[in-house]
Amino acid sequence: MKIIQEFQKFAVKGNAIDLAVGVIIGAAFGKIVTSLVNDLIMPPLGLLIGGIDFSNFFFTLSGGHFDTLEAAKAAGATTLNYGLFINTVVQFLIVAWAIFIVVRQINKLERKKDDPASPVQPPRQEVLLAEIRDLLKEKA
Repeated sequence: MKIIQEFQKFAVKGNAIDLAVGVIIGAAFGKIVTSLVNDLIMPPLGLLIGGIDFSNFFFTLSGGHFDTLEAAKAAGATTLNYGLFINTVVQFLIVAWAIFIVVRQINKLERKKDDPASPVQPPRQEVLLAEIRDLLKEKA
């Protein structure tokens, strides 16, 4: 019974709910980035390099020649799909850039929240050293 109460406390906490929302939004963002890369970025890039579709860049390890990756898979050939890897790397770079921009903006907002007008307290050791200095001046 105690473990159920602990689970309820954990599940209702704000952090667990925030995490769940983050995972769901992250999954949706991943689909958007996949579409961005596959549907908007890679086709013009493929056109620039001669109308080649990156998703069809592959080596057949089991022999034979296939025009498309789908044809190779349909024939049961073993393939090394480096074009799909390139697509995935581009997707990762876009996600990493987007996350970098978001974190950068959050950090800027956090810096603005800090009130520059309020005096910054020196570290404790500096305060103690200043007191010792003042005491030594009084004795001299």
